[in-house]
Parts: sequence; C-alpha cells; structure tokens
Amino acid sequence: MSLWSVAALPVAAQVPAPAATDTVRLTLPEAEQRFFQNNLAVLAQQYNVTVAQAQAVQARVIDNPTLYVEQDVLRRRIGRPVVPEGTVGSEAIVTVQQLFSLAGRRRAAGQVAQQNAVVEQYNLQDLLRTLRYQLRSTYYDVFFKQQTLKAYSTEIASLTRTVSLYQTQFEKGNIALKEVIRLRAFLFTLQSERQVIVNDVASDQTDLHVLLRDATGSQFVPLVDQARTRDLSLKGYSEQQLADSALVLRTDLNARRATLEQQNLNLRLQQKLAVPDLAVGYTYDKAGSYINNYNALTLGMAVPIFNRNQGNIQVAKAQIAGSKLLVDQQQLIVQNEVHQAYQLAARNDELFQNTDRDTAPFSRLMVGIEQSYAKRILSVVEYLDFFESYKNNLVQLNTLRANRVRAFEQLNFAVGKPVFRAE
Repeated sequence: MSLWSVAALPVAAQVPAPAATDTVRLTLPEAEQRFFQNNLAVLAQQYNVTVAQAQAVQARVIDNPTLYVEQDVLRRRIGRPVVPEGTVGSEAIVTVQQLFSLAGRRRAAGQVAQQNAVVEQYNLQDLLRTLRYQLRSTYYDVFFKQQTLKAYSTEIASLTRTVSLYQTQFEKGNIALKEVIRLRAFLFTLQSERQVIVNDVASDQTDLHVLLRDATGSQFVPLVDQARTRDLSLKGYSEQQLADSALVLRTDLNARRATLEQQNLNLRLQQKLAVPDLAVGYTYDKAGSYINNYNALTLGMAVPIFNRNQGNIQVAKAQIAGSKLLVDQQQLIVQNEVHQAYQLAARNDELFQNTDRDTAPFSRLMVGIEQSYAKRILSVVEYLDFFESYKNNLVQLNTLRANRVRAFEQLNFAVGKPVFRAE
C-alpha cells in the first residue's frame, strides 16, 4: 500500500475499537474484604495451620495399651494328647502392656508441636502481609494508569479530529502532504504509547483477578479519593519509631523468633528422649507355668548404655545456634527495609509537594494552541511540540502520584501494618 493510500485512510479504520467489557467499580476496603475471604493461597496456608494444630494434639495423646492372647487350639484338635492329671483344660495366656513416657517426654513433644503451629500461624500472617501489599499497590497502580489512559484518550480524540480536518484540506489541495503525515505520525505515537499502558493495565487486572479469585473477566475500576492520597504524610512518624514498630510487628521476624523457640523446646525434648520409656504389664497364664492360673506383673525398660540420644541432642543445639543467627539477620533486614522505604517515601513526597499539580492552565493553553494552529499562526512543528509537552505533563504527574502512593505502601509493607492509609 502506498503512502498516499495510507494517508487517505480514515483514522477510525486504522485503529480498531476495543471490545466492550463489563466494569466493576471497587473501593479498596471492598477489595481487601474479597481478598481475605477468597484468596486461594491464603486459604491453602490456613490448612497448614490446621495441620500443625492437629499434630500438636496428636503429640499429647497417650499410647494405646498392647493386648497379647495365646490359646492352644491347633495341636489339641489334631493330636489330642493325653492331658496330665491335675491340668485345668487347655493352655491360654493373656498379656496386657502399657507404655509410659518418663521425664515429661509426652508433654515436651506436645510443646514442640504446638510451637510449630505458632510458626505456621506467623507464616500465614506473613503471606497475608505480602499478598496484601501486592493487592494494595496493584490497586493504586491500576487507578493511576487508568487516569493516564483518560488523558491519552482525550488527546487522541482531539488529534484525530485535527487529522481528519487536515486530511480534508489536503485533499482540496490547501496544505502539503508532509504536514498530514507529520500529524498522523504523532497520532500513531500517542496510540502506541497508550497501547503500552493498556497492556500494563491488563497485566495488573490479571493480578487483581487472581488475588480476589474472580473469574468473570470484568475490568476493575478502582475508586480512589485523590484528596486523601494528597494528605498522606510522614509527619508524626520518625524513622526510628517505625523501625521499632517493625521489630515488633513484622511477621517474618516473628516467625524466625518462633522457630528459635521451637528449637529450644526441641532440645528439651531430645534431652528427655535420653530417658527410656517404661513398659508396665500384666500376664495371666492358665496352665503353662509352674502353677495353674499364674498371675504376674511385668516391668520393662531399655538400658541406656549405648544410645543416650546424644547425636540428636547435638543436632538440636546446632539448630538453636543457627536459628539465633537467622533471627539477628532478619532483624537487620527489617531495619534496613524500613530505612530504605522511609527514605523512598520522603523523597517521593518531597518531589510531589514541590511540584505544580495544577493542570488547568495547560488545558486552557491547549485550547488556544489548537485555535492558533487552525488559524495557521503556529506551524505543525510548534503545534505538536505544545501537544507533546501537554501530554508529558499529564503522564508524568500521574506517574509521580502513583510512585508516591506506592512508596507509602512499601513503607507500610516494611513496617508490617498499614500505618499510612488513603482509603
């Protein structure tokens, strides 16, 4: 197809209209409620907590008694030997035995299993913290990208009208072809930039659908009060204050601490396992002992000569030492993450506060620019330069807003709870 024929095509014929989709207007509290109720990863982790709690119950259960019964049946039916005088019927032996754990071994095992349930509970809370951050940051990203798309749509609609008018003027021979081509090239650039953002929004929409377990294929439209986002501020919160809060609230750090406590409890358990179990039983022998109807009490215990569980005790001590180092490392990670997030939020907020966010003068100026271009006061180069500047101002302003809110959400994530909220 020749350049002439491309230039002659109507703009609407070159850009297919997007397919209509259902939209769902969603506030952030509504999104978080749906997330807590429906997220599959959270529901799956809750079962891990249930499993750990059930294992803690099982660890405290007393062992079942053992019943042993012996009855002379086969030889008596086949051989039918002569029973000596004084023998009472056929031979029968019954033994009942119960195993008793000494030194509080069962209680110690229950404490280890119960502490494992605590670790799983912290793991669940940390999963919630991570996914909640992903939900909140994605939610705001979608909102500000949709605001940017609105600016692009307005720009493209305005420029499309201009291209159509100048296409008509070109066909009448009033303007040169190069001017129409220049306008069309800039229009194509705007459409391409818009498509990149549309693709980003589509990816974010997919993340939201997975987080909320929504299979409808609808488009979420976040409802954000921009006045409240503008009110976000670090005033009243020092970095040290937030770092101290993080050392208490961060669930990943608490999970490390709970694991350390579990290793301490496991050491106690391994030390108790060095004490052998006691087996207590009762035996009744009807006619197989030196007297008929023989009754006896049985006691059994392993003699701890070779195996005193010394290897497992050393393993437990090594695990405690390793867990202490991991706790110290996680504390350092938490402090550094709060520091980085606080500085990032401070820089973005300072840039936001020092930026002129009033776009009304630009809008009024663009109306005059379009009129001046229509009157041929401005050249196409000057017109497109103003157009580009206006577009960049709107895009960069929305990007600045999004980066600032995302920085506050990252600080919330680093602290371990949403301290700064705009909903």
